[in-house]
Amino acid sequence: MKKLIDGAVAFRQNDFETHEKLFSELGKEQNPHTLFIGCSDSRLVPGMITTTMPGELFIIRNVANIVPPYQLSGEYLATLSAIEFAIQALEVENIVVCGHSNCGGCAALFKPDEYFLKIPHTRKWLELALPVKEKVLKLLPDGNHASREWLTEQMNVVEQINHLLTYPYIAEKYEKGLLNISGWYYIIETGEIYSYNADKGFFELIN
Repeated sequence: MKKLIDGAVAFRQNDFETHEKLFSELGKEQNPHTLFIGCSDSRLVPGMITTTMPGELFIIRNVANIVPPYQLSGEYLATLSAIEFAIQALEVENIVVCGHSNCGGCAALFKPDEYFLKIPHTRKWLELALPVKEKVLKLLPDGNHASREWLTEQMNVVEQINHLLTYPYIAEKYEKGLLNISGWYYIIETGEIYSYNADKGFFELIN
């Protein structure tokens, strides 16, 4: 905890002072240009990998960067409400779904039942990504761990883009060219980011 407290003090004394004018403006309103949907993994830091400043990204993070398909419900739906707010209230111009290498959520799709005894809510959440598991097993029935991991993480990004397009207000804006949707795959150990090319059906390195 001390590390966090020291960091908060350092931020106020250094970074905040450097960007005091920016924070003063942000204190009145936010106007982000991009909705960034990423994994909760501690190694994925959206602002760092995009070199953006506070106020530019509206960020949603959860296990395995999952987007639930659109639905109307009386339940408390955190991810759906955040997407709705970003698109309908903040009117962002872009959506980025960002997966990453060595994703624990994607790996958990292939774990035995015992693995989920202490994390039943995680198991329920990952049901949304089961179609990804099924597709990977069909494509790589005899694949090794590394190839299966790589394919699952990338196919999961594509699956979540498909889920986004089940939202009527997203589909409408996307079809009219008012909203850009991108799928990214970030490799932690190299810093490389690959973007999904829907026309070609594979991820290409961002240069």
